[in-house]
Amino acid sequence: VQLQAFGGGSVQAGGSLRLSCAASGRTVSRYHMSWFRQAPGKEREFVAGISLSGGNTYYVDSVKGRFTISRDNAKNTVDLQMNSLKSEDTAVYYCAGGGRYYSPRAEERHAWGQGTLVTVSS
Repeated sequence: VQLQAFGGGSVQAGGSLRLSCAASGRTVSRYHMSWFRQAPGKEREFVAGISLSGGNTYYVDSVKGRFTISRDNAKNTVDLQMNSLKSEDTAVYYCAGGGRYYSPRAEERHAWGQGTLVTVSS
């Protein structure tokens, strides 16, 4: 499956952005899906994951209550709604397919999108 993430941009602290991940080649319904992020000088970090059907989600503690991951298998897309953004959310965000949806291990994922930059200014 090929993944493409888009929707990043610049926003002030407290604002919102919605990232989308579009899949081609294979349907995303075959994969647990996740979002990761990588800030400058830091390792790639798990942000959120969603199960095959969308019935289960998992978030890193730092985004709980602010971010929402969702998927539309019919449209072959996975979204990340980000609210109440903070400067520490600044990073390149990647969507990823495969692995366990709740696992923080990037090496479990089979496919990666190219990343989209989110910049939050305080």
